[in-house]
Amino acid sequence: MDPDNSVQDVARCDLCKVAIVQSYCDFCHVNLCKPCIGEHISDDYSTKHIIVPFQLRRTTPIYPKCEKHPNKTCELQCNDCKIFLCTDCLASEQHNKEHKLSKLEEVFRQKKDQIHRDKEELKVELLPVYEEIATEIINQIANLDVDYKIYTTQMSKHREELHREIDNVMNQREKEIDENKLKHLSILTKHLEEIKQLQCLMQESLHNLNEMEDSNEVSPTIHYSSKNQGFSKLPPKVIVSMPEFIPKPIEIEELCILIGKITPLSPKLEERVFTAKKPNTSVRELLDEPEVLIIIKTGHEKLYSVTCLHEEEIWTSGRMTADIKCFNTQGVLQKTIKTKSGKWPNDVAVYSDGALVYSDWVKRTVYKVKNDQREEIIRLPGWTPVNLCVTSSGDLLVTMRSVDKTQSKVVRYSGSTVKQTIQFDDDGQPLYSGNRYTKYITENRNLDICVADWGAGAVVVINQAGKFRFRYTGPPSSTKKGPFKPWGITTDSQSYIFTSDNYNHCIHIFDGDGHFLCYIDSCDLEYPTGLCVNIDDSLFVCEYNKGNVRKVRYLK
Repeated sequence: MDPDNSVQDVARCDLCKVAIVQSYCDFCHVNLCKPCIGEHISDDYSTKHIIVPFQLRRTTPIYPKCEKHPNKTCELQCNDCKIFLCTDCLASEQHNKEHKLSKLEEVFRQKKDQIHRDKEELKVELLPVYEEIATEIINQIANLDVDYKIYTTQMSKHREELHREIDNVMNQREKEIDENKLKHLSILTKHLEEIKQLQCLMQESLHNLNEMEDSNEVSPTIHYSSKNQGFSKLPPKVIVSMPEFIPKPIEIEELCILIGKITPLSPKLEERVFTAKKPNTSVRELLDEPEVLIIIKTGHEKLYSVTCLHEEEIWTSGRMTADIKCFNTQGVLQKTIKTKSGKWPNDVAVYSDGALVYSDWVKRTVYKVKNDQREEIIRLPGWTPVNLCVTSSGDLLVTMRSVDKTQSKVVRYSGSTVKQTIQFDDDGQPLYSGNRYTKYITENRNLDICVADWGAGAVVVINQAGKFRFRYTGPPSSTKKGPFKPWGITTDSQSYIFTSDNYNHCIHIFDGDGHFLCYIDSCDLEYPTGLCVNIDDSLFVCEYNKGNVRKVRYLK
């Protein structure tokens, strides 16, 4: 076995080739055993040998050799000339003494620090951003078939409409042909009857002539007058021109205009701006005993959802009414918006500009309301929009279920455009339970997407790229009697995650990695449902049966 090349053998001394290495010359880069150290140093006393323990090898900077003085190493750099210098170079006075010099050791350490910072920035900041960009493009590619299916479906529908109209026109032309045929038949039939009448007169005349020819009576014979001249004048010939179908030549350009056109692809480059994530420096501790600051009586019979940006507009919705009510923190009703379908909304959310957005399960549509103007932004054939979340980037996250209630998924929209669809994990298994139950959604400060899956009894957390992170099913040991059925969900500035435990009349708080922190169960909560945290880290909690919104302080 070759001791120099085998990865299974211990390192050997480069001089004797036998002894196990114990030291290292960090200047000459040679493995040494203790007996060989003296021999190595004695070979060349002019060399600055640096003997270190073998474990600390390659920790000493390796200075470059001087080009003018080969036996010397350079320990200085000229800032003006950008060349390396040794002490002999300075002593020779060949270099301009007015130039500024830097110690290579200091420059080396500064560059090492910069290299370390760049490495950390590349690993922690830049690479994840590029991974997100790549994932976004992968999702776009994955959704191409679905996106383009919309256009082919539209074209198929237009094709059917064109065929239907063409059939209608052709049927009209066929009807005109049948009408002309009936007219033609009528003209010929009338003419035939006239000829037959003349034939009858001629037969009658012929019969009379036969009798007169055989008769010997003088008087009738003398008074006979010929009618043949009248019969010899033949009736006019009826000529009916046949109708003619004159097809219009098919002009391809006109046909294309009639059918419609496909606008060409218009790719464009949109500048991306990298923004380094700033660490949260304002760490706040949780209160031992959270306290209720305000109780807002909404009047909703079955209070379901609450959302707000600031305390002057607290939007609420319930299960038994189409009214979406807006209150201030004094509990004064500010305005009311009714859903278009007349049924209750599944959820409400607010954009950063104050525009309200709500999901209408009857029309399978998401509406945006601003300045009392309602706009349809998303319509979902085959799926029902359930719960909503406006992200920090202004996107809209929508949980939805299939019409047959067997599948659930999360879709990210930019306006009305699908940017991302999240339904399965890396093994192709569904991330969310497929049933009719509510799946509240929120975005954490670290851009994780958190879904409270009531049917599965879990909070499912994935990262921004749609990769599964963890599933929270409650603390390891629980004192609560009822099963964990998470309902509403929200997050705060500390990246804490809150979910309402409806059956156990409490709220779970856990961190961004799924570690349970505490309960909020001392505020007389009854059947908590929807949750939201405003910009001041005040928690708003819906009480399902009471119809109240409680504002809770939970941070010191």
